[in-house]
Parts: sequence; C-alpha cells; structure tokens
Amino acid sequence: MTNNLIPMQKEQTFVFIKPDGVQRSIIGDVITRFEKTGLKLVATKMFMADIERLTTHYGKSDTWYESKGQNTIKNLEERGMKATKPAVEYGKDIVRSLLKFMSAGPVVAMVWEGNSAVDVVTKLVGTTEPKSSDVGTIRGDMTVDSYKIASLDNRAVRNLMHCSDSPENAQAEINIWFKPEDLMNYRNVNDIILYDVDWNHINE
Repeated sequence: MTNNLIPMQKEQTFVFIKPDGVQRSIIGDVITRFEKTGLKLVATKMFMADIERLTTHYGKSDTWYESKGQNTIKNLEERGMKATKPAVEYGKDIVRSLLKFMSAGPVVAMVWEGNSAVDVVTKLVGTTEPKSSDVGTIRGDMTVDSYKIASLDNRAVRNLMHCSDSPENAQAEINIWFKPEDLMNYRNVNDIILYDVDWNHINE
C-alpha cells in the first residue's frame, strides 16, 4: 500500500534504538519524548538483530557507497593519509561496520503512528551525526560522536538510534522487522484530543 492511501493521522514510522542506546538506558527517555508529541506507539520489541535482516535493512546503492567512500578518503587526506582502496569499498566498509555494531547487542524496534510521524520523529532524533545535531534533539543532547572519529577508528558512528527518512522507507523497514499482526490498531485519548473535529466529549 502506498502512503497516499493511508489517512494522514495514521502515518507510521520505524525506529531502532541501537545497542549503544540500550546500553545507555535511554529507552524510557525516547518513548517519553515521542509520546509527548501525541504520536502513538503501535508496536515494540527487544531482540538481537540478525545479519540477514540487517543486510536487507541497510543495503545501499553503489552511488551511496561511492559518495560515502569519497567522504572517507577526504577525511584521510586531511590527516596526511592515503587511500588504499577504491571509494566504493570504503563506502561498503561503513555498512560492514554498521552490521557488526548493530548485531553486537540488544536493540529495541518500535513503530510510531500519527500525523507526519516520519517528520516528527526525524526532528526529535536529530541529524545522523550527533556532533552536528541541534540542542534539544535526542542525539544532540545525549551523545557527542562524529563521522570523522568513527571513520578513523573503522567503526560505526554511535548515534543511539535509527529512524525512517520517508513514509515509503518506513513501510519497507516495518515489513522487515514486524509482521502485520504485530501492529496494534487502537484508539487512545490523544487521538480524540488531536483529531476529533467537534470535541463534543469535553462539555458535560
């Protein structure tokens, strides 16, 4: 189903709390921040992520590998070091290190639902590089890692979370980690407060 067939208040997005986020005990903080916006949690589970599904989740195009690899080469050259392999391979190293990191400890997967859920969660989480994330975002407030130091250490950047960047990708990612029957379809008080047209239930 394409997103334009889904009611706006039913848009869903996918969230991973990564192993570093689990170890830092921020699960409750993340849930609280999302709930305060009025988004509704419709699925969650904690598990060890398997490499096969992680590979599907994080699979990228050669264009992406090339672009990210060029960034790595630039970082090496700024430090007087020379590249020893093609940019594409450096790009693939990023995903390899990410797969290793994401399978190293428990993760928490969640599905959140509500109007503009993808944009709301993306705004709250912050940019993928914690060092440049705004104050007030989860990454900006809770960690200080950066692409440069992660690249030099040949490891994944520890940015606490993953969140979907579009409604289409959200649906694809949800389908990787959840079965349709895992998602709860229910109404809560926030649904009435945020979306009820007349608010007839307020006056007695």
